[in-house]
Amino acid sequence: MPSPSPYPVKGRFFIARHGETVFNAAARLQGDALHTPLTRAGFVQADTMGKELRAYLGATPDIELHVSSAGRALQTLAIIAEHLELDWHSARGDDRLKEIGMGSYGGKYYAYVAENYGDIIDRETMLLRPAPDGENYVQIADRLKGWLGSLEDNAADRLVIMHGISSRVLRGILCGLPGNPDYGAPIAGSLTQGSVVCIENGTERVTIEGQGGQRA
Repeated sequence: MPSPSPYPVKGRFFIARHGETVFNAAARLQGDALHTPLTRAGFVQADTMGKELRAYLGATPDIELHVSSAGRALQTLAIIAEHLELDWHSARGDDRLKEIGMGSYGGKYYAYVAENYGDIIDRETMLLRPAPDGENYVQIADRLKGWLGSLEDNAADRLVIMHGISSRVLRGILCGLPGNPDYGAPIAGSLTQGSVVCIENGTERVTIEGQGGQRA
């Protein structure tokens, strides 16, 4: 079997996790819920990302803005775009960048799910275990590959604001990681909230190390 290779795409991808939300703070599973607003800490994390990206990319950089359709990602982008002096309205929102769908577990407290159904967090990998009626990692990878395939074939830089779990799958695809033996899809390592990575030619480096929690 041939070794995996990086996804054939040009340009740099700056991939960011949104800031902390009220669900994160309350230890509730938000999954693909659309309306879970940022906390004060989440706004601070977004502000820090914006300041550091401004220092790294400069004002009005030539970069495409892509964002999950979830409100928490749109809020995060609004703050970052202000720092970069870019038009938030030019961002390309896409449902395929959303977080893992948690089915009937969505909105429930982590503690409730753990007590009634078993620990929802894989402590070795810090991944969420799929819900019986939720989305699995192969399905996440398929929709993200579909999104990648819809991008224009150019060498543009792209800033992508999305989520903890789905961003790990996107990073795994772009870096050509092998499929995780337990989940069947390429999955990169965990990052804290407020982190930004840069992936170019299949190589990833952490551009901003966030200060938020690791719970997705």
